[in-house]
Amino acid sequence: MNEPRNEILEEDDFDTILSEDIDFSGSLSFEKPFLVRGRVTGEIKASSLLVIDEGAVVEADIVAPKVVICGSVKGNINASDNVEISLTGRLIGNIATSEIRMEAGCLFNGRCVMPDTKRP
Repeated sequence: MNEPRNEILEEDDFDTILSEDIDFSGSLSFEKPFLVRGRVTGEIKASSLLVIDEGAVVEADIVAPKVVICGSVKGNINASDNVEISLTGRLIGNIATSEIRMEAGCLFNGRCVMPDTKRP
């Protein structure tokens, strides 16, 4: 992974930011890029980029086009585009995606299923 975090974590790029002091429990859905810095428990359904920032804790099943994990996630991920796990990222759960990038030193404990699709 070529340090995508530096590009992605510009606060101006996100429509909504869940701050460090927020503890959300329930079903979360959104259409624009979303940055999690706090804690989320439940489920997340997105039609845009989801970034779990370093220090954030998510215990939820996630459905989103693109998921970037820099914090901790416990739950299954279904990403239509890709999943990225940074050096500081931790994922305990299964992944279904067409592309995955894992930085050396990250933690991933689960299964990954990639659909058999032709690439241009």
